[in-house]
Amino acid sequence: MEIASSTPAGDAHETPAPGALSALRIGYETASPAALLAQPDVLAVLGFGTAATAALPGYVHVDLEAIDSEARVEVWRGRAGVRHGCNGALRWSTDGDYTFAALDVAESEHGGIGPAARHAYAVLEQWCRAAPERHVLRIWNYLDAINEGEGDAERYRQFCAGRAAGMQGLFQAGYPAATAIGRRSDRRTLQLYWLAARLPGQPLENPRQLSAWRYPRQYGPKAPNFARAMRSPALHPQTYISGTAAIVGHTSHHAFDCLAQLDETLMNLDSLLGGDAQFGANSLLKVYLRRTQDADTVRARLRERLRDTPVLLLCGDVCRAELLVEIDGVHNSR
Repeated sequence: MEIASSTPAGDAHETPAPGALSALRIGYETASPAALLAQPDVLAVLGFGTAATAALPGYVHVDLEAIDSEARVEVWRGRAGVRHGCNGALRWSTDGDYTFAALDVAESEHGGIGPAARHAYAVLEQWCRAAPERHVLRIWNYLDAINEGEGDAERYRQFCAGRAAGMQGLFQAGYPAATAIGRRSDRRTLQLYWLAARLPGQPLENPRQLSAWRYPRQYGPKAPNFARAMRSPALHPQTYISGTAAIVGHTSHHAFDCLAQLDETLMNLDSLLGGDAQFGANSLLKVYLRRTQDADTVRARLRERLRDTPVLLLCGDVCRAELLVEIDGVHNSR
């Protein structure tokens, strides 16, 4: 497993078949966001950390502490000729095949996390009606204090209820892949960004896990609406992996045991990808850890299991309080 640098995922020279898209090239890099965004094929740059950063078209900053010492950004590359723009508060970049869009919604302007989520997903729904690249493949959600509150008053459950209300009939053909992670910034702003394409992808489910939208009532008034993964509509498909944790069926396993949860999570990833799909240098993963003291143990196990796969460790809270680790990422088989 490679921790310090990465090779972007995808083939920069592949030619799409008629009706198919080229695979995005995705990787961790160390150049400045401004320098990267000056390149004509850069669709989006994602930065991480608690330091304030300047707003740039195509740049999204996630307020999660990066546990690795080397500052890296996540870079999504498409075709040359990327354009940037804004529709109100919504910021977007497109290459004509894919669109990357971002939205920040202040909870104080909507009466809490639930209404803020409803508003954010209503904006997404309106955007999907108008955009040529309207097929949403992958969504990321970041919110403060995700586990605060008891029972149905927990902020994550409130977020799920608001998300479901805002979606309405948006994803009748299948939910996109998604992640929801908690920040610790005391900044009550829902941060939402997503990847969409002009062709639909294929949602995937994990045989070891109950589909999230079928979770029983014990997890809240509305189940989480997302697929376990999404296979891209590219000639050489990528798999966009949702936030994956130590859940089997619908039940959390190995409460508060980080290493056992990591092993269970890796089994879920193996199951999701069919058991024989191997991660490698052309894939990449983000690992969210609730406790920074688990970083060395997690890093060592990932080196053992994933070898040269680029990994970024971030300090973030998982949607269930007993879960200490979650993984998402992009899998490329070539």
